[in-house]
Amino acid sequence: MATEWNNPPEVEPTELPNEDFMTNPSLAMDACFTAFDKDGDDRLSLNEFTLICRALFRNDKGHIYVVPSDRLEQMFAVFDKNEDGYIDREEFQFCWNQWIKTIVRPISAFLIVDVQNDFISGSLNISNCSAQQNGLEVIEPINKLLDTVDFDAVFYSLDWHPSDHVSFIDNIKQRPIHPTSPLNADNAQVYDTVIFAGPPPMKQRLWPRHCVQDSWGSELHKDLKVLEHGVKVYKGTNPEVDSYSVFWDNKKLSDTTLCGQLRLKGSTDIYVCGLAYDVCVGATAIDALSAGYRTILIDDCCRGVDLNDIESTKQTVISSNGVIVSSREVKAMVEGRDRRPELGYKLAMELKNSESDLSKNNACRRQSQHQQQQQQQPSQ
Repeated sequence: MATEWNNPPEVEPTELPNEDFMTNPSLAMDACFTAFDKDGDDRLSLNEFTLICRALFRNDKGHIYVVPSDRLEQMFAVFDKNEDGYIDREEFQFCWNQWIKTIVRPISAFLIVDVQNDFISGSLNISNCSAQQNGLEVIEPINKLLDTVDFDAVFYSLDWHPSDHVSFIDNIKQRPIHPTSPLNADNAQVYDTVIFAGPPPMKQRLWPRHCVQDSWGSELHKDLKVLEHGVKVYKGTNPEVDSYSVFWDNKKLSDTTLCGQLRLKGSTDIYVCGLAYDVCVGATAIDALSAGYRTILIDDCCRGVDLNDIESTKQTVISSNGVIVSSREVKAMVEGRDRRPELGYKLAMELKNSESDLSKNNACRRQSQHQQQQQQQPSQ
């Protein structure tokens, strides 16, 4: 996790352009370049880029986050297109439009995963699992975020299984078991993993019957605030394959509507929470990171099944350049006042990959902004 500088630099970093200044993008970009071009040679060295990062990566109290030197060098290399050891004005335009502007003004989606009756007090009540965590406890902090934070988009995912779903233990005899399976249909129990014959052979963890389509157990909990403009995303609808992630089924055979919705809104940052931490929430956060999104896991808005698996989920998110925060930190991050270096590094690395969802979303956003600017210009 990011920490503060133990010894602040002798010269306080130059501030980024203020909000009013940001309304004139080209003027702000030139002013930013000039402000950090300390030696006036019309190009930015690694040291000058480091000053930009010190101004950029700080929290809402003004404390500066540490950026390791190797990461500074890697980010600098993304924008030093001609590899001459400097970022010139043309290269800085790419840096400004695709990196700095996203960090300062992210487009944030709030993804609330599977806060459904069956996981809280129904057939798959997670308090009966080994971690013994109470799913009801996520509702209050989630509702508070919905009341106080102006997300650009809000999504609610729902497990939405047909009655013959492959994950239900009482359906185990409906499909042949592969000879390599450690358990068979007669001795497998709830939460065990078996291998179905397929084809192809498929590992499957067995769960109690839960979240059957149009049942009480599949409904969002009555105390969860559901915004009028919130979008519901249904997963696990294919009877032959499970679907933990809100992005994809477990075999990556088909995606949900979430991918297209995020692209349409130009989302850059995804805040993930809900149930269960180490199953559907974790799978969703990892898929978001794999797709290239700056991903934030909200710790106190999640509850899980197994403590070891929860810890493993956290480590995977952190090692993939996601961040884990508490709900009280979210508002400043969404508003661009708390800017984490892990997310800046994630974005820079994705900018090397033009095929990532985040790069595509940035391109869509820039095109939309360009069209808006043209529409605002007075006719000649």
